[in-house]
Amino acid sequence: MNQLPPLAFCGSPLDRAEDLRRSDSELAALAQQDAAGAILFLKGCPAITTDHALLRWPLAEALALPHADEPILLGLEDGAPLYVVDLDPGAAPPEEARFVDTRMAALQLPIDETGILAHARSLVEWRRKHRFCSNCGSKTRQIEAGRKRACPDCGTEHFPRVDPVAIMLVVKDDWCLLGRQEGWPPRMWSALAGFMEPGETIAQAAAREVYEEAGLTADPATAQLIADQPWPFASSLMLGLIIDAITVDITIDTHEIEDARWFSKDEVRAMLNGAHPEADIPPKIAIARRLLEVWAG
Repeated sequence: MNQLPPLAFCGSPLDRAEDLRRSDSELAALAQQDAAGAILFLKGCPAITTDHALLRWPLAEALALPHADEPILLGLEDGAPLYVVDLDPGAAPPEEARFVDTRMAALQLPIDETGILAHARSLVEWRRKHRFCSNCGSKTRQIEAGRKRACPDCGTEHFPRVDPVAIMLVVKDDWCLLGRQEGWPPRMWSALAGFMEPGETIAQAAAREVYEEAGLTADPATAQLIADQPWPFASSLMLGLIIDAITVDITIDTHEIEDARWFSKDEVRAMLNGAHPEADIPPKIAIARRLLEVWAG
C-alpha cells in the first residue's frame, strides 16, 4: 500500500499543558501573558484567515468582544498559551473575522491546523451542551481552564465526552458495499457507520450495524482496524474498519439508510479519480474515503 497523507483532524501539534492545569496561579499567569492568543468560534464555525489558517487573536482583545464566553485553554503553541473563545450567537461578529463552516475550513487548512480545529470545536460544543450537572441539575463551573467542569452542589466532575463510532467498509472479493442517507447529494455514497453500544467490541459493533442497516451478515473475526479519526460533529471518534461479508443479499432498513449497493474495485478507483459516471464518495477529510483508498489501492 502506498503511504497515504494524514487524515484531517488528527494530530494537534499543541502541548496540552497537563502539568499546569491543576495550579490556579499557573493558569492565571498564562492568561496574562502578552503572547496569549485565541481562536474564535461563532455558531460552531471557526474564524480563518484569507491564507487558510486559523485566525489567532490576542486573548485580551478576544475577551473584550461582546458576549465572549469564558476562554478554554487548548494548550501551548511554541510555548505561548492558545485558547478558544466562543462568541454569543446573537452577537455581531467582528468585521475583521471571517467565520467558515467547520467542514469547509477543514478542506482548506493544513493538517496541523485541522487537529487544533477539532480539539477546539469539540470543547466548545461540549460546554454548550453540558452547563448543568447531569447528577443534580445545578449549574456547573469551569475548572482546569476548561478541561473539565465541576458541580458546586454535589461535587460531581464532568469531562468532555467522546463517542466511538464504527465506520466499516464491507467487502466481498473485489466488491464493496456503500450506502447513502436521505438528504445527501444525489450522487453521494459512503461506508456504513454507527455508534458503538455498551458491552460490544469495535468488530461486533461493525457487524451489528451492517446487519441492522443492510441486512448482511459480516464476520467480526475478519475486521481490520485501518485508521481512526477525531470527528468534531459534535465529538466522535471514528474507528475505520474493513470487514468481510458472509452474505451478499441486501435488505435495507429505510429508517437507517436510503439505499445500499455493491461497487466493484474498478468503480471505486473511478470514484477516487472523480471519473465515475453516476457516483461520488466523500471528500479527502473523511475516513470513509481513506478506507476506500486502502482497499482499492
